[in-house]
Amino acid sequence: MAKMKLYYSPASPYARKVRVVALETGLEKKIDMVNVALSPVAPNADVDRHNPIGKIPALSVKGLDLFDSPVICEYLDSHHKGRKLFPRKGRERWVALRQQAMGDGLLDAALLVRYEGFLRPEDKRWTEWSKGQMKKIEGVLAQLEAEAKALKGKLTIGTIAIACALGYLDFRFPGFDWRSRHPRLAKWFAAASKTPAIKATAPPPG
Repeated sequence: MAKMKLYYSPASPYARKVRVVALETGLEKKIDMVNVALSPVAPNADVDRHNPIGKIPALSVKGLDLFDSPVICEYLDSHHKGRKLFPRKGRERWVALRQQAMGDGLLDAALLVRYEGFLRPEDKRWTEWSKGQMKKIEGVLAQLEAEAKALKGKLTIGTIAIACALGYLDFRFPGFDWRSRHPRLAKWFAAASKTPAIKATAPPPG
């Protein structure tokens, strides 16, 4: 397998998904990690060369550039001989993909709130917009609380996405007390956070 190059940021929850998958599949030693700085208002030329959307993560393999996180994760999962993180068939596959959609959807909403409150000039911020995104986050959390039992077991792409999303809430919204309202989800996340790959990819403090 050709050497790969991953463009990422330690603070990116989507890149974290890829890094967790790389560790879980044993492929991390075959990937050169390129730490880049970028934002929606400050693009990165190196990233733009490998992803026309200008976002991370982006994975460069000889003759092929891959993006975004679901595509990269599935690519990595197809290049190892161990247990698959993307179940191949049946109900298990659709459950994992649905969980990934919930995790990514929660992240999408959280990032929009973050950008609105952090990047947009204060006089141009739209409070109702942020409230609408927070409502989406609350909806996903409520659904995950109701389905907490289904999260148990070995990691899949679905539970990896959810763990990265919850980790992002803790990272960027430390005052958002989601645990008290979703105790079963909180208990699962506490256990999942002890998984070596999840622990090793935690976002930097501060």
